[in-house]
Amino acid sequence: MQVKTMMSLGGITNLDYTVILCSRMRETRAFYENIMGFAVAEDIENWVSFRVGSALLTLRPRGPWSVCDDGPRPSGSAAVQLAFRVPLDAVDRCYEELVAKGVPILREPTDLPKWRHRTLFFRDPEDNVIELYAEF
Repeated sequence: MQVKTMMSLGGITNLDYTVILCSRMRETRAFYENIMGFAVAEDIENWVSFRVGSALLTLRPRGPWSVCDDGPRPSGSAAVQLAFRVPLDAVDRCYEELVAKGVPILREPTDLPKWRHRTLFFRDPEDNVIELYAEF
């Protein structure tokens, strides 16, 4: 006998995947694959997913598709900020690695005592803000 579960929107407890809408699909894919080192989980036409822990980070071209038209994104503006938690000693190592790979940094590793975070900020090719942070 199958039991039906009644769930409301407030009962959602898992973010399965995030989709980044891309105007520069090739460059953004290379960034997440080669710079960030994320493993490709799925690669089909106009859709590539990277496994990041228990979630997927997915890229697809911006524009009209079967559900809607994403519309244009103003140049130079971020659509999202992605925050990736890392171990405390990794923030500075990641900073050095990003600089060595030529990634422009928005803010070097900084301690934020109010948040109890050590943070590092940079952008992906779509101008999204990427944060690496560690709790202390």
